[in-house]
Amino acid sequence: MNAKISREIHLNNRPVGLPAESDFELAEVTVPEVGERQVLVQNIYMSVDPYMRGRMVDKRSYLPPFQLGQPLDGGCVGRVVESKNEQFQVGDFVLGISGWREYFISDGTGLHKIDPQVAPIQAYLGTLGMPGLTAYSGLLEIGKPNEGETVFVSAASGAVGSIVCQIAKLKGCHVVGSAGSDEKVSWLLDEAGVDAAFNYKKADNIIAEVGKHCPKGIDVYFENVGGVHLEAALEHMNKFGRIVMCGMIAVYNASDPVPGPPNLSYIIGKRLTVKGLLVGDYMGKLPQFYADMGKWIAESKIKWKETIVTGIENAPKAFIGLFKGENFGKMIVKIGPDPGK
Repeated sequence: MNAKISREIHLNNRPVGLPAESDFELAEVTVPEVGERQVLVQNIYMSVDPYMRGRMVDKRSYLPPFQLGQPLDGGCVGRVVESKNEQFQVGDFVLGISGWREYFISDGTGLHKIDPQVAPIQAYLGTLGMPGLTAYSGLLEIGKPNEGETVFVSAASGAVGSIVCQIAKLKGCHVVGSAGSDEKVSWLLDEAGVDAAFNYKKADNIIAEVGKHCPKGIDVYFENVGGVHLEAALEHMNKFGRIVMCGMIAVYNASDPVPGPPNLSYIIGKRLTVKGLLVGDYMGKLPQFYADMGKWIAESKIKWKETIVTGIENAPKAFIGLFKGENFGKMIVKIGPDPGK
């Protein structure tokens, strides 16, 4: 039997500032034979996410750093093509964390079967995956929105932000979002159903722009960007408001420390709750998340956008594109044939 070759992406250098394609390397490896209680998975889609930038730095964090000369990892959806594990059958679609490669061997740890009848399989990397659970748990467990409250979401058309917006609307909130293009703003208004949205790249003064769209102040701010967005939210937060600190993509590539907003003292006077969000703390919410999202999707109450880049060799370019705003919704890389299409 001919040995199977898998292409994978290695970290070639630790980036300084915005990553470059030269910081990555496309390598070919021979796939080992499948052992007892193991499965061979052929990846079909893989995810690139902003949090991966932090793992390219050699420092302690909530996840270990990527190693030089080794394949990166991340969310992936694939198909079992060989199995010696009774828990998985050939043809099963599975969600895993061994992305950035075409094939991988697994003993089943961290693999989860997914149902292609609920949504297209790549949606398990976005709306029904880590970004969706991040939005769901962050908004409902930390933000705790009440009907009639105002929810402001930065990067509102992104994989996380767009789901936050729609769940907030389902909870009866007034929802305002910021995005980086007129096309994204139109989608938020026409498809996601937010009450107001603006293109922050065209705003002369983001603080004033946020105030214009949030005349009653902000009760919940879902933070994905940082920088002046956080300053604007703090300016307009209502007393006892909640800030969900999910991401700060504006500072991920900074080579020097970035000063915090000058109005942080508002946290005290306004008695704000500010809490960091790591989705791993909410894995116990998965059953309820799948139940609620499956119902909302079936009722056409949740919509999403995807940007799909084809070819594992283009994964670094797709990842870098996240920091340039080149994605509309979830950025996904297609690296294998999708039998469902």
